[in-house]
Amino acid sequence: MSMDYMKIYEEWLNNPYFDADTKKELESIRDNDNEIKERFYADLEFGTAGLRGIIGAGINRMNIYVVRRATQGLANYIKKQGGENKGVAIAYDSRRMSPEFSEEAALCLAANGIKAYRFESLRPTPELSYAVRHLGCIAGINVTASHNPPEYNGYKVYWEDGAQITPPHDTGIMSEVKAITDLSTCKTMDKEEAIKAGLFVTIGKEVDDDYIAELKKLVIHQDCIDKYGKDIKIVYTPLHGTGNIPARRVLKEIGFENVYVVPEQELPDGEFPTVSYPNPEAAEAFELALKLAKEKDADLVLATDPDADRLGVYVKDTKSGEYITLTGNMSGCLLAEYEISQKLATEGSLPADGALIKTIVTSNLADEIAKGYNIKLIEVLTGFKYIGQQILNFETTGKGTYLFGFEESYGCLIGTHARDKDAIVATMALCEAAAYYKSQGKTLWDAMLDMYEKYGYCIDAIQSVSLKGIEGLAKIQEIMNTLRENTPSKIGKYEVLSARDYKADTIKNLATGEVTTTGLPNSNVLYYDMSDSAWLCVRPSGTEPKVKFYYGVKGTSLEDAQKLSKELGEEVLAMIHKML
Repeated sequence: MSMDYMKIYEEWLNNPYFDADTKKELESIRDNDNEIKERFYADLEFGTAGLRGIIGAGINRMNIYVVRRATQGLANYIKKQGGENKGVAIAYDSRRMSPEFSEEAALCLAANGIKAYRFESLRPTPELSYAVRHLGCIAGINVTASHNPPEYNGYKVYWEDGAQITPPHDTGIMSEVKAITDLSTCKTMDKEEAIKAGLFVTIGKEVDDDYIAELKKLVIHQDCIDKYGKDIKIVYTPLHGTGNIPARRVLKEIGFENVYVVPEQELPDGEFPTVSYPNPEAAEAFELALKLAKEKDADLVLATDPDADRLGVYVKDTKSGEYITLTGNMSGCLLAEYEISQKLATEGSLPADGALIKTIVTSNLADEIAKGYNIKLIEVLTGFKYIGQQILNFETTGKGTYLFGFEESYGCLIGTHARDKDAIVATMALCEAAAYYKSQGKTLWDAMLDMYEKYGYCIDAIQSVSLKGIEGLAKIQEIMNTLRENTPSKIGKYEVLSARDYKADTIKNLATGEVTTTGLPNSNVLYYDMSDSAWLCVRPSGTEPKVKFYYGVKGTSLEDAQKLSKELGEEVLAMIHKML
């Protein structure tokens, strides 16, 4: 393999199929063997989430040729499924090359006789998920690298139910992409001709209006918004991404008048000049928003990531006057409690087959909420597409009613209009919840504390270790193998009660030695249930060169839980460093 990369590099330089700019870029690295190797040692892998990589020339980079290949593979799969008459919806975000990659994908589909519905300008991920079903498409493509640094872009594939691809479609598409070894065989056509043939259709306003109308149907307490909407002050930042127009529009249309947008982060910009990476989980993403919040004395501060599927939140604690950050687990549980309790209050009962869905690395507070309302809790693997898969399963079997679904990484879905995380609907619902709790004389922070009082102080956190490059991947593998082969009996002060290995599909009770199955698809994840309701889960990131350690504890008060969480976090880090 290592010899081959030079050969492929030369092929790209000499083949007339590749354009002049690509060749120029490759010429400039001629003397840098390491850089040539990085770009050509392997194909940019079409994984379960599609493609994600650094923009640039080469088979291991994001460029029009790699995008064309992925799309040709998708087109071949669609034809085998007999779905070529249904069309494909395409959206893109504010990143470098997003308009170009999305147009390239549309022209490749058109050349294969499959109609492409491409948005006229940038749109949020949940709207793409909505558009797939709304337009009756067989698939969707979203060009985004979510919250990665600016040098990245990505390409996600959705199936006809509006969720990201899951088995069997993911492996089916992956093998079609893999089968294309000669890039110059991938089809494309002239844009004007594609438009003329009706195979390249531009979409926009009509889908926007229908999507926003769907969101507005999900408001439970319009009365509280009518009463308090003009008093609640909201600071919002789209972090240079796609959320700006839809988030402001929906808030305005339901009656929130005081929405202040962070001016420095309002406009789309693929360089993300105000943050090192545009991730609402990072404290720095909120620096400018919190400054504005203090000026305006805002009640809540919201940030959506560039493709607007994830929402970060700070709420004001009126007692201390401080702004407190809500983790994805906290805002997810707050919204779950609000949506489920108010559905019960307004309708008088909950559906007998109602379900709350979470991923395995999400807070155990969700389990307590499900118990509290006597509804089913469904656990799925990490990745929102598995929540989407459950909704599809409810629809196709007629058994199960979706009440709420979320994951710890700042993503949830209210309603079933989309089948991916939707930060636009979450923004709307959180502002609505603020108006409702205000009618009860409470802030969102008060509601959060009430919830802890009701269900127990479950606090969750995450530690991740970045290990870059080819060596890093081997290191991540080694960490997983070490833990797999030597199950810890104790982590910090907690006894490990059972160990789940989702790759081997086993749950082992450490006291009895009994082994049962996980009941979930295979995945490279380890999970430890520990004494005193503590837990730890270890998984390599699917999108970045990281291994992630998720953990949770249950304390007797907020202070106690925070202290326990900090201690366990230190223990986990110490355990990792031993392995490095």
